[in-house]
Amino acid sequence: MLVGTLCSRVVATASPTESIRTAAQRMFDHEVGTLVVLEQSGQAVGVLTDRDIVIRCVAGRDNPSETSIAELMSTPAYTIDEHTSVDDALTRMAALALRRPVVTGEDNRVVGILSLDDVLQQLVDATRAIGRLLQQQKPGILA
Repeated sequence: MLVGTLCSRVVATASPTESIRTAAQRMFDHEVGTLVVLEQSGQAVGVLTDRDIVIRCVAGRDNPSETSIAELMSTPAYTIDEHTSVDDALTRMAALALRRPVVTGEDNRVVGILSLDDVLQQLVDATRAIGRLLQQQKPGILA
């Protein structure tokens, strides 16, 4: 299976110059915990998570209205091509301790985000399907 078939294609983005307050509002509006930070060319330059906001801004007592995304975002934005196998992606994610790499397509444009949860859900679904198949093939017990 390829990353592009498994990743979430709904991506909320932000500019590095926007405020943390704006970022938090966008996360709330889109019901996401991660924003991909894009430069003007559309290339991913970083990632901002709700955890970054809490730990690096709120707990640090920075003003979310005066702190820019660029000050808190994680850089660089680690990317995985949409044509990469999930197995290869998991290997890279483990090596880099990534939970949500940015998925890119043609011209390195952002096309999605692959979360560890996406992969785990796929495994759960596949395991359920195998369980149903095995259950159907179980011979009936005669009384």
